[in-house]
Amino acid sequence: MSETARIILDGKEYELPVIVGTEDEKAIDISKLRSASGYITIDPGFKNTGSCKSAITYLDGENGILRYRGYPIEQLAEKASFLEVAYLLIKGDLPNQKELDWFVNSITKHTLVHEDMKRFFEAFPTDAHPMGILSSMIASLSTFYPESQNPNRSIEDVELTMHRVIAKLPTLAAQAYKNNMGHPVVYPNNGLSYTENFLQMMFGLPTEDYKVNPVVNDALNKLLILHADHEQNCSASTVRIVGSSQANLYSAISAGIAALWGPLHGGANQAVIEMLETIKNDGGGLQKWVDKAKDKSDSFRLMGFGHRVYKNFDPRAKIIKKAADDVLDALGIDDPVLEIAKELEAVALKDQYFVDRGLYPNVDFYSGIIYRALGIPTDMFTVMFAIGRLPGWIAQWKEMVEMGEPIGRPRQVYTGANDRNYVDISNR
Repeated sequence: MSETARIILDGKEYELPVIVGTEDEKAIDISKLRSASGYITIDPGFKNTGSCKSAITYLDGENGILRYRGYPIEQLAEKASFLEVAYLLIKGDLPNQKELDWFVNSITKHTLVHEDMKRFFEAFPTDAHPMGILSSMIASLSTFYPESQNPNRSIEDVELTMHRVIAKLPTLAAQAYKNNMGHPVVYPNNGLSYTENFLQMMFGLPTEDYKVNPVVNDALNKLLILHADHEQNCSASTVRIVGSSQANLYSAISAGIAALWGPLHGGANQAVIEMLETIKNDGGGLQKWVDKAKDKSDSFRLMGFGHRVYKNFDPRAKIIKKAADDVLDALGIDDPVLEIAKELEAVALKDQYFVDRGLYPNVDFYSGIIYRALGIPTDMFTVMFAIGRLPGWIAQWKEMVEMGEPIGRPRQVYTGANDRNYVDISNR
């Protein structure tokens, strides 16, 4: 017999089905509660509300587990390429060699963007934030591919749209960077891998070949994989709810970028570097800031430590810590800000105050260190996050469409004024 939950409202009992996931996660199905009883539930921030069933990502924050389609993140980061993981998230299974070759070749063919888009870049202010540019540019892609706006398009057309956005987002991100720097645009090189191509578009020049450091390329590949999906986070939920209105994929991804832009979501690694720069500009005395972090009456907080979901450790941080060490060693960086980061890491891992509270360095801490070491400006950090998260957004959107989910429409508990009559302005 299926398990059920019972709720008593106004003396009447209602029986609600219990749904059990493949990892024994349990949820009470309240989808018919309102029609049966007139009641709704309220859950600000949806922190205890399951908005969907999903087969994409499993996250266990208590035990530090993250799996994509059942595969542990540790194995994927160690052995897979980013596009292999993208295929896994979108298709559901790891590709064989023939499938991966087809996927990579299809994406490689679509890395160029229409030359008319140069005019859009020229219209932005020189100091425009690259996330604002990227969100706008991705949304505008739907006007270059109007067939993407048809909600009844073929499976082949939908797949082509997915490949186009994976291919073009790094190109647009690199062009946003070059435009802000006043540098000439570097076009994609189809002879390079996905990550190598992005690095040469970012840091290369049109007149010379850019030599990609293999240690840097490996670290970037790992970073993108670690960020590829993270269950029903703010931006993934945004992509799903925008897509539920049958808006085209480009618009849904644009909305996801906008959600990721927020400092409470994708801006955390930027906040890490800004915090470290503040400590450096104050003279670099670390103990003062450690004491401030421990002082409950002080508004200062250590950025990049602990995690709202992972209670004991962030499994992604363990992987990317080694990559960060490898990058710093390979590049021989002499940066006082990164030296402060190393010192702060050592304190947090040993100080009992931080250990007891689970305030360990997380993936944002280490990703910020890597991006700074590569010479990527802090306002581009969230753009890097978006490139990594893109396959997850696409997978979430695709799953939502295939499951035929209804348009997202949360309810509310109204707390405003009761019925009142209009009063003429002369009598107010």
